[in-house]
Amino acid sequence: MKIDYHMHFEYFDYDLDSVKKFIETAKSRGLDEIGISEHSHTFPEFEQFYYDDLILDDSLVGNFQRRWLKRNKFKHSIEEYFEFMLKLQRANPDFPIKIGIEVCNFKNQSAVKKILDSYDFDYIIGSIHFLDGWAFDSSEIVEEWNQRSMKWIYETYAHEVEKLASGGCYDVLGHPFNIRLFKYFPKKFDVTPYLDRVALALRHNHMGIDVNTGTMYRYPIQEISPYPDFMQAAHEYDLPVIITSDAHQPEDVGRFNDEARKYVKSFGYEKMLRFSKRERSFVEISD
Repeated sequence: MKIDYHMHFEYFDYDLDSVKKFIETAKSRGLDEIGISEHSHTFPEFEQFYYDDLILDDSLVGNFQRRWLKRNKFKHSIEEYFEFMLKLQRANPDFPIKIGIEVCNFKNQSAVKKILDSYDFDYIIGSIHFLDGWAFDSSEIVEEWNQRSMKWIYETYAHEVEKLASGGCYDVLGHPFNIRLFKYFPKKFDVTPYLDRVALALRHNHMGIDVNTGTMYRYPIQEISPYPDFMQAAHEYDLPVIITSDAHQPEDVGRFNDEARKYVKSFGYEKMLRFSKRERSFVEISD
């Protein structure tokens, strides 16, 4: 099968005409099933977590993140999202469309779980988007990378994954180790212990990994996440995979899916995850 479970409608309205090109592109690229995984910052139910967790002071990072929180955020309730997704499913009865969500790594995981448990998602992606309150994947504040040591980056990333995974909320870790986005690489220490920590945390909490092509076409690194060293660790720890595009625009749906399937197969994977109502099954990765 060809599946893409990671895409977003955040720049489009919740109406069928607005998102129809997502479906058309998915079909044209031979996808058998898709899932929408709206960001948690779409929903006012999560708004307070962002204000509690992010750096919002008068620094470069804080000033940017205050502005970011006012841009196209918290505009639909989760209930409205489900209403629209059910409408979209009814309009496409012969093409499976799953209802997912991508949730940031908030500190208060028990409060996050209470929200998520109230809704009938097909799958839930948990993603590390902040390191100690810093949105490290934002190009507007990329110079902040020069203020942080790479050892701190890897240590903090591993800690955030461990904390997120232990919350018991998630099925998949989104775009693992996307801390290479802007081509900052560790040069003076061995990253293997951090790869192992992340893989072990995911295995203990029955999570898979998101093999994500968005980092190929949206960032300077131009590589699939996770990068090869962690892919090897993921296979050694028997972590299952999904294959996704992280599309924010219709033309990116299923983008580089063929390359990603070849990539995961090169590490020994023959099957990938399929979800329905948080129940997972395995399907063959087609050639």
